[in-house]
Amino acid sequence: MLINGERTAAIDGRTFAVMDPATGETIASLSLGGIEDARTAVDAAEAAQPDWGKVSPRDRAHVLATAARLVRERVTALARELTREQGKPLREATDEIRGTANVLEYYAGLGSTFRDEFHRLGPDLDAQVLRQPIGVCAAVIPWNMPALLFAWKAGPALLCGNALVVKPASTAPLTPLALAGIFHEAGLPGGVLNVVTGPGEVVGEALVTEPRVRKVSFTGSTATGKRVMALAAADVKRVTLELGGSDPMIVCEDADLAAAVAGAIAGRYYNSGQVCTAVKRLYVHEAVADEFTRRLTAAVGQLPLGSGLAPETRMGPLNSAAGRDRIRGLVDETREGETGTIVIGGGEPEGAGHFYEPTVITDVAEDSRLLREEVFGPILPLVRVRDLDEAIVRANRSPYGLGASIWTRNPAYKREAASRVEAGIVWVNLHLKVPPEVPFGGTKQSGLGRENGIQALDAWSEEKTVLFRS
Repeated sequence: MLINGERTAAIDGRTFAVMDPATGETIASLSLGGIEDARTAVDAAEAAQPDWGKVSPRDRAHVLATAARLVRERVTALARELTREQGKPLREATDEIRGTANVLEYYAGLGSTFRDEFHRLGPDLDAQVLRQPIGVCAAVIPWNMPALLFAWKAGPALLCGNALVVKPASTAPLTPLALAGIFHEAGLPGGVLNVVTGPGEVVGEALVTEPRVRKVSFTGSTATGKRVMALAAADVKRVTLELGGSDPMIVCEDADLAAAVAGAIAGRYYNSGQVCTAVKRLYVHEAVADEFTRRLTAAVGQLPLGSGLAPETRMGPLNSAAGRDRIRGLVDETREGETGTIVIGGGEPEGAGHFYEPTVITDVAEDSRLLREEVFGPILPLVRVRDLDEAIVRANRSPYGLGASIWTRNPAYKREAASRVEAGIVWVNLHLKVPPEVPFGGTKQSGLGRENGIQALDAWSEEKTVLFRS
C-alpha cells in the first residue's frame, strides 16, 4: 500500500501473493488491506485535499507533466513489471506504458484551459461559473490494463484538484503502485494520491460506502458496477462506470479483407482477448464469409503462444486460472451442445501457466452464450449475415453497448453504422484505438459517464454558479 506518500503495511499485518500468470510463480508479496486501511487512506486524502485544491491548475499540470517524463524514462522497467504480473506480451506492455505517459501529457496540456467562466448577463448582472474540486474521490481499476486505466482516472482527477484513493486489482497491483510512487517523485504532496491493495469486496466496498468519498470511478464487470452504483446511491455519490462490453465487428461485402482480418486479429487476441472493447462478436457478409474465414484461420494459426517476456510471443496467458477456466467452459459447452463449429484452437497447451489457444468458432447459434455474454478471453465467434441491416440488428441484440466497428469502403454504410449501432464508440475500418483526446464510455449496461477527453474534467469537478448584482 502507499499512504501519505509512503509504502505501508496493512494494519493487521496480513499479506497476499502476486503471481506470474505465465509460470504460476510468486513475484511479490503485498499488504492485504482491509476496512481500516481504506479509512486511513481516506484520512490522508481528506487532510491533503484542501491545500492541493488551492494549487493553481498550471502547477498541478506541472506535476502531471513531470510524472509523464519519469514514466517515459522508465518504460522498459515498468513494461517488464507489467508483463510479469499481468501476462501480456512485452510489446503490448510497452505500448500500454507509453500510452500511460500520453494520457498524463494530455491532461498536463489542459492545465492552462482549466479555468472559471465569466458572463455579462445584463448592464447590472454578472455571472461567474466556478470550477471546483469534488474533494476526496476513489478509483477502482481492473487488472487487464492497470497502468493505462490508472492514468485515465488519476490524470483528470488530480488536475481538477481532488485527492484520490486507488484500489488496484489484486492480480495486477505492482504497476499502479509504481506509478503512484512516480507521482510523488514528480512533486505530488503526500496524501493526495493513495493506493490500498486488497480484495474488492472489502477495500473497494469500504471506499464506496465511506461518506467522505464523494465520487467513485469504477472500471470492471457490469455485475460489480451495479453493486457500486447501488452502494453509492446511499450518499448520492457521483459515479463513473466503465463496465462490460460485447463489441461487434461488422465486415461488409466490399471490405478490404486483408485489413479486416488484421483488425480482427488485433481486436480479439490483443491481451489474450482480455479487453473490454475487444472484438467479441464477428458479423461477416455471406458473400465474403468463406474467404474471410480462410484468411482469419490462417492468421490465427500464426500467433505464437507463450510467456510475455519471450520476444517471439504474440499472445500470452490469461491473467488468472479462473479466467482460463471460464474460457474452457464456454468452448466445452459449445462443443458438447453443438452450438458452433470450432475451426481452430479450442484447447490448452501443456505446461504451467494460464494459457488457452486462440480460437475461432463459426456457425454460432443465436442463443449461444458466446453472443449473449461478455467473453473475456481469446474466443472469436463468427456469424454470417445477409446484409448490413441484419448485421446491425444482431449487433444491437445485446445488453451491452461499449464499442463496435464496421469495415467497408461504402460511405453510406459508414454513416448507417455510425447512426444505428448502439455503442459509445464506433470505429470505421479500425478497432480498439482510444486516443486520450476523445471521450470514452458506454451505453446500456456498459456504463455511465465518460473518461478521457476534455469531458473528463466535467466528471472530476464541481461547477458553482455565482450571480453578481452591481
